[in-house]
Amino acid sequence: MSATPLRVGLVGYGLAGSVFHAPLISTTAGLALDTVVTSNPERQKQALAEHPDVRVAATPDALLARAGDLDLLVVASPNRTHVPLATAALEAGLPVVVDKPIAGTAAEARELAALAEERGLLLSVFQNRRWDNDFLTLRKLLAEGELGDVWRFESRFERWRPQLKGGWRESGDPVEIGGLLYDLGSHVVDQALVLFGPVTQVYAEAAVRRSGAETDDDTFIALTHANGVRSHLYASATTAQLGPRLRVLGSKAGYVKYGLDPQEAALREGRRPGAGADWGVEPESLWGRVGSGESPVTGGGRVEPTLPGDYPAYYAAVAKALLAGGPNPVTALEAAAALDVLEAARRSAHDSVVVTL
Repeated sequence: MSATPLRVGLVGYGLAGSVFHAPLISTTAGLALDTVVTSNPERQKQALAEHPDVRVAATPDALLARAGDLDLLVVASPNRTHVPLATAALEAGLPVVVDKPIAGTAAEARELAALAEERGLLLSVFQNRRWDNDFLTLRKLLAEGELGDVWRFESRFERWRPQLKGGWRESGDPVEIGGLLYDLGSHVVDQALVLFGPVTQVYAEAAVRRSGAETDDDTFIALTHANGVRSHLYASATTAQLGPRLRVLGSKAGYVKYGLDPQEAALREGRRPGAGADWGVEPESLWGRVGSGESPVTGGGRVEPTLPGDYPAYYAAVAKALLAGGPNPVTALEAAAALDVLEAARRSAHDSVVVTL
């Protein structure tokens, strides 16, 4: 790789920009966080305090006016801005990373993919949960044949947040692309597609549980994959008792894992990758179990060490793609396939039907 790091512009310094993207970009070899775009004075101060060498711009237009000074644009602003900002960046000649969901529809995602291909530019989607510790461990178990033929895949991102936080993520305006179906649902659907491939049928339930809520906060998606695997996916902010993060049932054994990957909590606390050898490592008390015929709660099966989570691998792959011609870690067409499923899930939940893809 080049000794001169690629200069990265980051649009948005809310949760996604400040907690995930900026720390990962600034600690990735080959990348340098050059400019943060936010119109919020407090977030501007926060960006400068956390990254003293960074420049600050108030608008995306101000950043794109000096597109020639940058090598990559990262879009971590509200969902409604993803398509117009990615389009503008690609038309300005910049490779782009877009936070999930890349767009509100699969058609828009495919249009962006076509534009990137036409311009010969990288367009990648930040699906960081592919590098969660439990997901990496499950991929290892599947590759080694530990579970046999998988029959059912259960994946949960459940939280207990009975009070609304406010903001665009909870808005009922369709323009905002809010709600858990497109937020946490983007993760669970992407993981299911990576593991078990294309989907033939989709059934979903999307409920609004909390008083004053405008969009779904308790969602269930059932997928039938072309290979016969059934995926049951849960995304909820209203779960008083949390279920297992993963429960995977196969012809030889099952894998059950409780607890979330520790990387998000570490980033929120201000810890940074590379600061210690224990990045992404969770305590043994949270390791999952592999076995058959017994409950893991009563000690059934054997303990399966959880592999360390590795969010830094995403931006390392982006840097390699740009500097050395490596593969795109998450393509826009992969994101479009997930949006096909999410759109089908939205229709299924609204019309109470099973949607065939």
